[in-house]
Amino acid sequence: MNCWEILGIEPTGDRRRIQDAYEQQLKFASEDEARRLEQAFREAVGDAPAPVKPADDAVQTEQHSQSQDEEPERPLDANEGQVVREVVIQIKALLNDSSRSKDAGIWKAILAEPPADEPQLRREIGRQLEPQVRPMAENGTFPAPVAQFLGEWFGWFAIEEAPEEADERKYPEPGMAEEQDEQPPQMVNFWPAVIGWIVGLVILATLFGGMGGG
Repeated sequence: MNCWEILGIEPTGDRRRIQDAYEQQLKFASEDEARRLEQAFREAVGDAPAPVKPADDAVQTEQHSQSQDEEPERPLDANEGQVVREVVIQIKALLNDSSRSKDAGIWKAILAEPPADEPQLRREIGRQLEPQVRPMAENGTFPAPVAQFLGEWFGWFAIEEAPEEADERKYPEPGMAEEQDEQPPQMVNFWPAVIGWIVGLVILATLFGGMGGG
């Protein structure tokens, strides 16, 4: 197989297209396949014409737009590709554990572990996780600390802190407490009955007392 067949593209002089094909194939390559891909990439780039040098002002604009900690895009080597695959596997396993996936410390331990924290690897890990993890972070599946960490770590700035949980305790409406205080207690209805019984007993005592005296 020639370098183009290994990369899975037609012969081209477009260096960016060659690099994209290399990175796409590398995502699912074994260690041996990664070495062949790297060799094919070198051969393909060697066959390609030298890229046209951009004007000085264009170069300055591009450099200014890059973050200070951002490294130029380059193909990952075999070891870096293996690190990315291992981190992605760990994150997917974490997603299957609902309790551990809510712990921001576990996410940090996996994603910030060197060399996975290097900018080039971080960007590639973010690209692979974004289709599945970013929607979960944005729709409130994760607690706010986890979503905030992922947003800052991968640059997913659309993620906002989760809203505070509503207080589900029920409080009386304004004025209800006053209305309840104004209502007479139900024990008020008990006193007429007591008075009736006392009057009845007095009448009976008077009658029996009169009969005894006669």
